Amino acid sequence: MLIVETHATSHIGRVRKGNEDNYLLLNISAAKAWMSTQDPEEFVIESQRFEVDDNGVILAVSDGMGGALAGEVASQLAVETVSKKFLDDDPEKTIAPNEFSHSLIGNLYEATLYANHLIHQQGRTDPQYQGMGATFTGIGITPEAVDLIQIGDSRAYLVRNNNIYQITKDQSLVQQLIDANQIPPEDAETHPLKNVILQALGAQSEIFPVSARLTPNRDDIILICSDGLSGKVGGVEMQKIVLDNIGHLELACADLVKKANENGGEDNITVILARITGDDLPEPTEGEVRLELLNIGNIHDTADQDTAEII
Repeated sequence: MLIVETHATSHIGRVRKGNEDNYLLLNISAAKAWMSTQDPEEFVIESQRFEVDDNGVILAVSDGMGGALAGEVASQLAVETVSKKFLDDDPEKTIAPNEFSHSLIGNLYEATLYANHLIHQQGRTDPQYQGMGATFTGIGITPEAVDLIQIGDSRAYLVRNNNIYQITKDQSLVQQLIDANQIPPEDAETHPLKNVILQALGAQSEIFPVSARLTPNRDDIILICSDGLSGKVGGVEMQKIVLDNIGHLELACADLVKKANENGGEDNITVILARITGDDLPEPTEGEVRLELLNIGNIHDTADQDTAEII
């Protein structure tokens, strides 16, 4: 039996007047979903324990952007659309039949495309929401795999064997400059264009989600967050907070938010921590963490391998 213990929270931060972040915890078999309260006066940690079957569970973070309430609407529409797509749709429906049809990652991919369509349409037809968008980083967990899908710069990390790995890559202009060796990685956080992202739900009529697969190991901890956390707390500091609270991840969740606020808290802060346990899972070994890049939607000509490095 695969067990996923989750703790999630979203905090307004110290500067913003509203919270444009949102999260999703979705138990598909039980048809139950949890999202953030969006109440700036509350600081709530949502804790759930899932017994994971072949239908799986989905964990996601969405960071909205746009004027007035547009960002809040975009992120809420993102997580609500994905949730409804899984809970309301005929599971045999599919947009683009391929080897991932009817799989968790295939359905998550299609739900992400549909969320983009709805957000884009609302932004075009309602002047108060013009130009709104949202990041979306989702993790689908089944007994066989941990699948990732990403639009934008909300991040996912893996804590394994007392090491931390960043298992997503920001879809941002700064990351593109780093990849082209035009700026060093250490300049990323101070670069004047650090907030420019290359993809967001709703920003364009067509998006190209990045999808990848990770083989789960026993006691893996997945951390998903908006840039309100990753922009204020480095990976090594995240690792320390998680490991210092390894038996009480809800405290780690609270401490991560606290540290981001201590370091400025200029943005909304959202984080999900998920521990994966199960007797059938392999024990973690020393060495590289390998990700299989998936060619859903024919983004890649062939499946490829990527390696996450220790931070």
